[in-house]
This record gives sequence, C-alpha cells and structure tokens, in this order.
Amino acid sequence: MRKNVSSGSPLEQSIGFSRACRVGNLISVSGTAPIKNGETTCLGDVYGQTKYCLELSIRAIEEAGGHKTDIIRTRIMLTDISRWRDAAQAHGECFASIRPACTFVEVSRFIDPTWLVETEIDCVLDPK
Repeated sequence: MRKNVSSGSPLEQSIGFSRACRVGNLISVSGTAPIKNGETTCLGDVYGQTKYCLELSIRAIEEAGGHKTDIIRTRIMLTDISRWRDAAQAHGECFASIRPACTFVEVSRFIDPTWLVETEIDCVLDPK
C-alpha cells in the first residue's frame, strides 16, 4: 500500500515529490519549509519557523494515517547552527514526551533565503 500526501505546492508535479509518503507502516515527511499561504512565515524567527514546520509535518503524518507518537526520527536543518537552541526549544515543546532520534545540522542555504530552517520526519506505525 502506498499513500502520497500532497502539500498543495505547485512544484510537486515538476519536482516529483509529496509532502509525505506512506508505504505499509512507514511514513517519511519531505523537507518541510516554513511556508504559509505561499509566503515565508515567522520571518527572522528560528523558533517560530521550526514550530510551524513541525506542525505542518505532523498534519501530513495524520493525513497519512499516523500519529505524533509514531515519530521515530527528526532532522532539523538550519542555515545558522548558532541558533540551534531556538529550534531545540520548539522541538522540545513538541516532542519532550516522545523523544525521537534527532539530528541538528547546518546547511549553507535553502531555496528561499528567508527560510532559516527545514525539517524532516520519519515514522513507524504501530502494527496493532
């Protein structure tokens, strides 16, 4: 079974991606940028952008049939690693009780220079 979850981005078709993809009991969420209504949200705010990206990702997971508690790994990519504590605060508020494996990395830049962070998430659904 395969289920693709759309982000609504007009680039999905030309790039060939989905916000999230579920195959069996696995869900992977694509790199998620802080885009709201076609614009970067929380300009200059690493905490706000991280929180928004995680919320978008969790909605995609739920649309794919998963739950926040199914999350086993997160990746937080930042353009300025010195601001990792702001991203970590948003991550901790979201995942303190779940505690997935997590990696923070610095990247040179994103497609849009106003994006300070992108996130990725992987899930394994409980086979109940």
